[in-house]
Amino acid sequence: HTRLLTVTGVQTCALPILSGVLAIAAGAASAQEVTLKAVTSFAEKTQFSKNFERFIDKVNADGKGKVQINYIGGPRAMPPFEVGNAVRTRVVDIANVTGAFYTNLMPEADAFKLIGKPMTEQRKNGTWELLNQIHNQKLNSYYLARQFHNVPFHIYLNKKPEKFDFTGLKIRVTPVYKDMVEAFGGTTITTAPGEVYTALERGVADGYGWPVTGIFDLGWEKVTKFRLEPGFYAVEVNVLVNLDTWKSLNDAQKKVLADAAAWLEGLDSENEALIKAERDKQGAAGIQPITFSEADSKAFLAKSNDVAWQSVIKRAPETGAKLRALAGN
Repeated sequence: HTRLLTVTGVQTCALPILSGVLAIAAGAASAQEVTLKAVTSFAEKTQFSKNFERFIDKVNADGKGKVQINYIGGPRAMPPFEVGNAVRTRVVDIANVTGAFYTNLMPEADAFKLIGKPMTEQRKNGTWELLNQIHNQKLNSYYLARQFHNVPFHIYLNKKPEKFDFTGLKIRVTPVYKDMVEAFGGTTITTAPGEVYTALERGVADGYGWPVTGIFDLGWEKVTKFRLEPGFYAVEVNVLVNLDTWKSLNDAQKKVLADAAAWLEGLDSENEALIKAERDKQGAAGIQPITFSEADSKAFLAKSNDVAWQSVIKRAPETGAKLRALAGN
């Protein structure tokens, strides 16, 4: 009887202890869910933010109990050219941003537009690995994903040139096509996207560079007359994660983000139909394509590429040359 009472007593005392242990374990499990703060460098719900917003929805659905994303928003929350540094300094954990907005921190970012190979190939041939290393070192970030590699840029104009010559034209640029516009004689103007409409309306700018998609999001079709053909370079919008944030995640959390990133890159398959629809829509809005001879078009593309690579390699000799070799152009 004494032994039974002792055992019973021990068991009775142990119950609250066991309950406490289980409660702590449950709390630890739920504490493993982390929330990441995210921004986009483009206006919310516009062409170059939409897929990132789909990515966030996927992470939040698949990552319940593991990882969630708190979406702060776009330029109203943070100026586009500050996003790269915000990731670097962990003001935000994750960002949707083009390399054109952080070339001041990482000159090699200007090479993204010249690497047109699909991300599946870039991950196999060492391109992604090299770019990730550069992001680690110079931007304190992890290069999670790239979008829109198969979407070209164009120069849009309100004055019609007779050849590939921008002499006398004032063209709004980002670092993506600044060197190219200057190489063809144009005067470059740098403004935030939100100021382009007014610059065109008032004649402060005669044109601008922009991808084939997205001008309707900004209303620019109302102040645009021509689209120069052919398209050149390749759009890139990256998803970056602060490196310290990335290292702090466990394997399950990283897998949620990596799986969602692969899914996000797969959305590029939608772009062919999107581009065709956009061209048709521009035509219906009165934007006329400007075309020259095939030989002149080839020369325009070759010079545009050479000028851009020279600029990258001048600012980053070793890594720039490696990236050109991997790009194969």
